[in-house]
Amino acid sequence: MLWATAGVVTLGFLLTVEIVARRYGVPGPITTQARELVFPPKPGPLYGGLALMMVVLTWRQRFIAAGAAIGIDVVFVLVRWAAGAEVPEGHLFGNGALWAMLGCAVFAITRRTGRERVLLLKGVGLGLLLVTGRKTGDAWLLITSKARPTVLDPYVAMADHALGSPSWVAGRMLDATGPVGSLVLGSVYAQLAVAAIVVALYQLRDVAAERRFPRHHLVRTFLVIGLLGPAVYMIFPVVGPVFAYGPGASGTGGVQWAVANLWPHTPPPVTLPHPVPYDGITPRNCMPSLHTAWATAIFIHSRRALRLLRHAGTFWLVATVSATLGFGYHYGVDLVAGLVFALTVEAGLRTFDRGWDRSGIRLVAHGTAVFAALLVAYRWLPMRMAAHPWVFGPLVLLAMASVIHGYLRTTREWEPKAAPALRPEPQPELV
Repeated sequence: MLWATAGVVTLGFLLTVEIVARRYGVPGPITTQARELVFPPKPGPLYGGLALMMVVLTWRQRFIAAGAAIGIDVVFVLVRWAAGAEVPEGHLFGNGALWAMLGCAVFAITRRTGRERVLLLKGVGLGLLLVTGRKTGDAWLLITSKARPTVLDPYVAMADHALGSPSWVAGRMLDATGPVGSLVLGSVYAQLAVAAIVVALYQLRDVAAERRFPRHHLVRTFLVIGLLGPAVYMIFPVVGPVFAYGPGASGTGGVQWAVANLWPHTPPPVTLPHPVPYDGITPRNCMPSLHTAWATAIFIHSRRALRLLRHAGTFWLVATVSATLGFGYHYGVDLVAGLVFALTVEAGLRTFDRGWDRSGIRLVAHGTAVFAALLVAYRWLPMRMAAHPWVFGPLVLLAMASVIHGYLRTTREWEPKAAPALRPEPQPELV
C-alpha cells in the first residue's frame, strides 16, 4: 500500500510539473524522458539509476542487464555516426540504461509473479525515480525563473551580514587557491549524485540476498528533499550572490541584471532591501541550499558505512559547503536553512518508520519551527540582522545547533541498547 501510494503521488506530481512546464512553453519531465529513448540523452545519472535498479538482481542478471545496456548504447552510437547526426558533447551514452530498466519492468510483469514481481518493480521504480527526478528538477528550476520575475536577494544579503557575509570571504579564498581549488570543488559540486549513489549502493547491497529493501536508506531522503525543497523556491525566490551581486557563474545573469557588481571583493552595503527584477532564465534555487541538504544526508547515511565511506561523506559535506560559498551560488544563511531542512526531513522519515512516537513528533516539530523562523527572519528582519550581527549571528547559529543537538540526542535514544548479560546463578556444592 505504501509503495502504491508513493507511486500515485509521484505520477500526479510529474503530471502537474509536465502541465505547468508546457504552459510556459517548455517540455516537461515526462516528455524529456520519453525523448531520451531515441534521441541523445542529456548528461545525468542514467547508469546510476540502472545501478540502483540492479540491487534487486542476481549477479547473473546484473551482467545481462549491464551488457544489454552497453550493447544498446553502442548500436545507438553507430547509427548516429552512420547517419551523420550531430551529438552535443557529453550526450553520447545513456539510452541503453533507460531501455534496460524498461526491459526489466516488462520482464517483471510478464515473467514474474508475487513477491519476486513486486521486488523487481520496486527496483525499477527506484532507478527510474532517480533518472526522472533529475528531469523534474530541471523543469521545475525553469518554472521558477518564469513564475517569479522578481527575487529577494537583497533581503538575504542583508540577513547574511549577521554571519559576516561568508560567501564573499569564501569567494576571495577560492580565488587565492587558483585553478586547482576551483577544479576540485567544481568536481565535487557537480558529482554530488555520484556520491549519493555510492552510499546508497552500500546501504542496499544485501537487497538481492534478503529479497527486501531496508526500512530506511539514503534514496528515500534524497527524493523527499528533492520533492519538498523546490516548493520553497517559489515562496522565497533567490538567485545567489554571483548572479545578484556579480557577473553570473556562466553568463546567464550578467551584470545587466545584478543589483551591483560587488561579489566577491566588496560585501554589499547595509541598505533597505526590496525585491528586484531578474531574467527569465536563471533558476531561483537558493533558499534553502539543497546541495547542502543533500550533502548533509550523505554525511548522515555514511556514518554506519566502511571507514573509507565515512571519510568520503565528511569530505563531501565540507567540500560541498565550500563550493556553494566559494563559487557564489549561495549565501551563508541559505546553508543554515539547508542543514536544518535536511535534518528535519531525515527526522520525519525515521519517525514515520517508528510510528510517530512523542520524541519523533517533538523533533520534527522543532526542526519545522526553526526552519520557518529562519525564513521569517530573513524576509522580515534583515535590516535588524545586518545592524546587530553580534546578536543575530549567534542566534542563527544557536537555532541551527539546537536542531543538530535535538537530532543527535533523539536518534541516540532510538538506538537499540544491548541487554546486560545475566550472571549465572551460583550452584550449590555437593557434599
